[in-house]
Amino acid sequence: MVPKHISCGEPMSRRILIVDDVATNRIVMKVRLRNAHYQVLQASDGRTALELARTERPDLILLDMCLPDIEGTDLCRRLKAGRETASIPLIVVTAGRAPETKMRALEAGADEFLSKPLDEMILLARVRSLLRARETAEELALRNGTHQVLGFAEAAPNFAPPGLVALIASDPRRARAWRAALVPLISDSLTVLSRAEALNPQPGAAQPDAYVIDADLTAEGAGLRMVSELRAHPGSRDAAILIVVPEAARETAAMALDLGANDLIADPMDAQELALRIKMQIRRKTQSDRLRATLEDGLRLAVTDPLTGLFNRRYALPHVARVAERAAETGRSFALMILDIDRFKLVNDHYGHASGDAVLVEVARRLKENLRAVDLIARIGGEEFMVALPETDAERACGTAERLRRAIERRPVALPGGAGEIPVTISVGVAIGDGCAFVTGQVDLEAKVRELMEHADRALYGAKASGRNTVEMSRSAA
Repeated sequence: MVPKHISCGEPMSRRILIVDDVATNRIVMKVRLRNAHYQVLQASDGRTALELARTERPDLILLDMCLPDIEGTDLCRRLKAGRETASIPLIVVTAGRAPETKMRALEAGADEFLSKPLDEMILLARVRSLLRARETAEELALRNGTHQVLGFAEAAPNFAPPGLVALIASDPRRARAWRAALVPLISDSLTVLSRAEALNPQPGAAQPDAYVIDADLTAEGAGLRMVSELRAHPGSRDAAILIVVPEAARETAAMALDLGANDLIADPMDAQELALRIKMQIRRKTQSDRLRATLEDGLRLAVTDPLTGLFNRRYALPHVARVAERAAETGRSFALMILDIDRFKLVNDHYGHASGDAVLVEVARRLKENLRAVDLIARIGGEEFMVALPETDAERACGTAERLRRAIERRPVALPGGAGEIPVTISVGVAIGDGCAFVTGQVDLEAKVRELMEHADRALYGAKASGRNTVEMSRSAA
C-alpha cells in the first residue's frame, strides 16, 4: 500500500535530440538542456538523426545546418515528410546569419532559426514554447484518433479559407506600413487595430486568427501584457500571437514566449519572413480548430456521461488503447487508475438518489480539477471512474493518485436542498503500462489494455480490503 502523504512529482521530462557534427557543440548544448531538466539524445550526422527521430520519437530537435552527409534544409524536409516525425518541432541552429539562410530553413519546415553563439535565455524560452504547443497538439490529435476509432471523426476539408490577421503597433502608421508590405505576400485578410479595439471587439465582429503585436505599443511592456489579456479572452484564447521584438531585447523576447506568444519576429523585420511565419501559424491554428470542432460538435451525447459531463466507457476504452499505442511507439510508460467512491450505496439508501447524484457530480469535478489536460478521466460505472495518465511512471502515478484521494477527502460534499453535508472518500487502484511491453498489433494491444485494467481493478479491491480511502499499486504491469 502507498503512504498517504506522497507528493505528486513533476511530469516526465521531455526528450530533445541534438544534431551537430561538432562534439564540443553537442556537449555544451547537452549541459544547458540537462541543467533545464530535459533528457538529451545526440546525433553527429543526418542519417543518425533520421533514425533516432523515427525510433526514439524525441519531443523536439535542435538541428545544425552544416552536417557531413545531409544538408540541413534537406533534413528538415525529410523529417517533416515522415509520418512518425512530421509533428516534431525543429529548431535550426547555425553559425550563419544571412536572411536567405533563415528563409530556406523556415520554408523547409523549421519552427525557429537561431544563430550561434546561442543566447541561452532565448533558446530555453523557445524550447518551452514549442514543447507547450506540441503538448496541446498531441492532446488534440490523441482525442481525435479516439474519435476516428469510434467512427465519429469527419474528414478534414481540403479547402482552408483565408484567415484574418490583426496588426497592432505603437503607431497606426507603423501597422499600416506592415500591412502594405504584407499585402503582396499573403492571401489572408489584414486589419489594423488599436489595443483597445483588439481587446474589446464589437459584438458579432469576426475574431482574428492571428495577431501581430508590437512588443512595447504605447508604453513599455504593454505588448507583453496584451498577450496575457488575449489569452484570457474566450474569443482570442486560441489565436496565434506573433510579437515584434527589437533584435537586442532578449529578455522581452523570452518573456513574450513564456507569456504565451506563439512566435517572434525581430525588428527591423523582413516582410517575407513575417509572411511565412503568419502562414505557418494560421495553418496550425486551422488544424487545431478543426480538431476542436470535431471534439465539440455532435460527439458530446455519444461519448459523455450526462450526469457528470465526463467521458463514458464507450469513449474511455478506445482512448486508453490510443494511449497504449503511443506508449508502444515511444517506449514510455503510462498509468491507469480505477477509482471507486467508498460506501456509495449507503449514500443513496440514506439520503436518496438526488443526493447520490450530487456526490457523483462533485467527485467528478474535484477529480477533473486535479488532473492535466492531457489526462483522461471517465465515469465507467455507477460510482466507478477511470483515469489514464500518458507518459507517467509509477512514482508520479502514486503521487497523482494520492492528490486525487486527498482532494475528495479534504472537505465534505454539500447535499441538495440544504440537507447538510456528508464526508466522502475514494479508493484507488493503480497499474502501470510499460510502453516496451505493448505491441502495435490491434488485437494484442486491446488484450494488453484489458489486462492492465484487470491489474488496476485488483489493486482497487486491495485498497478496499485495506480499509478504504487508500491507494493501492498493482505489483504487475502489462
